[in-house]
Amino acid sequence: MSVIASDTLLFFILNLFITGGAGFIGSNFVRMAISRGHNVLNFDALTYAGKRENHSDLEGKSNYLFVKGNICDEEAVEKVFKKQFSGKGFDVVINFAAESHVDRSIHAARIFSETNVLGTATMLEAARAADVPMFIQISTDEVYGSLGSVGKFERHSPLNPSSPYSSSKTGADLIALSFYHTWGYDVRITRCTNNYGAYQFPEKFIPTIITRALHRKSIPVFGDGLQIRDWIYVNDHCEGIFKVIENGKPAHVYLFGGSSERTNLDLSRTILKTLAHKTNVPEENLLKLITHVTDRPGHDRRYAMDWTSSKQELDWEPTTSFEIGIEHTVDWYLSNRTFWEGNSK
Repeated sequence: MSVIASDTLLFFILNLFITGGAGFIGSNFVRMAISRGHNVLNFDALTYAGKRENHSDLEGKSNYLFVKGNICDEEAVEKVFKKQFSGKGFDVVINFAAESHVDRSIHAARIFSETNVLGTATMLEAARAADVPMFIQISTDEVYGSLGSVGKFERHSPLNPSSPYSSSKTGADLIALSFYHTWGYDVRITRCTNNYGAYQFPEKFIPTIITRALHRKSIPVFGDGLQIRDWIYVNDHCEGIFKVIENGKPAHVYLFGGSSERTNLDLSRTILKTLAHKTNVPEENLLKLITHVTDRPGHDRRYAMDWTSSKQELDWEPTTSFEIGIEHTVDWYLSNRTFWEGNSK
């Protein structure tokens, strides 16, 4: 790490190896890292949810390098670890790369196991062999399964995944932790509630609501729509990851949440009301687009995260209210139609 001192601050310029940096959360993290002066190598397979265009304006910058590749490809991974910034190797690997859509995992479980489990193992082996000091595994609250009407997940809550997606992420987390217990390798894990914000692929719930409403298409809501999720603005999550780099400890799991629990039905209505206000479309015209459809198999009823340990240990807390975050998100999709027009369902 290169240490730079100022009159009021001691900070580090990091060489970051980021996988999946062309996807949703990864894209936002890459932009935040570049804006802070860090060096970023973005390694992404550019599957359906990853777009190189998300960072086309960054290409050519001295502190940004994009390499197309798959984390399951051992040869490609080993090769890219030999790249350097200013003659130095990488300080941290941050593994965002993953198959992440629950519905897709129900119909195509194998690819989730390959990418999320085997891909993570490939990255861990290569990072350790390249003497990268730290590896951060980006995980999910879904590894804990479903909650009842009260209580929240804590970091030591039992792992109880209920879909091929969450099972594959659980496997990836356990493999990551095994590298610490076996070799003492500095692995840190983050588990976060549902993210929302710019660059989220249109198949996800919030972009689906926005984009289908703009096309006046029905908006599918599973079952009774009373499933509860906690929502966090993606920039708050990215800030938490930086806190893990700065203040975290090896083999620790850090939880991030937005303290913004909503039923899927209430979330849909909130977004549609916001969209109606911004587009001058009568609110009732958009609300009537909500359509209840057959529930997803094994659909978890409620997620919520107790992130007080992250506040105590990392000095982190979410700073963007749900209302402000949703406004920012709706504004972004309204202003970036080329991102989603060809992909919305």
